[in-house]
Amino acid sequence: MKLNTNSNVYTVVYAAVIVIVVAFLLAFVSSSLKATQDANVENDTKGQILTALRYDKSEIDVKQTFAEKVQDMLFQDGQLVPYEGKFLTTYGTEIKNGNLHVFVADTEEGTKYVIPVTGRGLWGGLWGYIALNEDKRTVYGAYFYHESETAGLGARIGEAEFRESFRGKELFSDGREGIALTVVKHGTVKTPACEVDGVTGATLTSKGVAAMVHDGLSVYEDFINEQR
Repeated sequence: MKLNTNSNVYTVVYAAVIVIVVAFLLAFVSSSLKATQDANVENDTKGQILTALRYDKSEIDVKQTFAEKVQDMLFQDGQLVPYEGKFLTTYGTEIKNGNLHVFVADTEEGTKYVIPVTGRGLWGGLWGYIALNEDKRTVYGAYFYHESETAGLGARIGEAEFRESFRGKELFSDGREGIALTVVKHGTVKTPACEVDGVTGATLTSKGVAAMVHDGLSVYEDFINEQR
């Protein structure tokens, strides 16, 4: 019997077979590339941490430099202990669960401590890493990025100019309890020692970063104040 290629049944069956074959191929490709994708995400996260430590990740071997210079630690029961688990690429859930990661770095300028922070911007998630000097009172460097902030406005928190404005800022202010480091509306800095100028035209994103920095560092305040 000759197959009627013009029938509705043939069209439906043919389309179903194509969909199944394509879905299988996509699943196979995705599975095959997962290890490589995971490795790339891990390497990118390590690059972000190294950027907070003032490394130019385009000029270094990120994997090697991280392995040689940085230790992934947890702050537990008032002390730093080695983190024995798989390297993570996001830290929001960890922080909520009380698992406070601290990346301890051995640099030419002494020991630095990198703290992960997460928050919300105008359109989506924000995250970053703040590197503290050994005194835990001043910022050595920072890295910030976003999920979907507006290009040319809120997205500028990912630019070097913004993150470099955190260098040397103080975490605490005389006469004020708690974390004082913050981001203020562009052009309204009154206390240069601990205030960072926000991004022009991106007030809500700047507020999101301010909340992320304040809340994120406040969670680590016991660590920051330890032997201070």
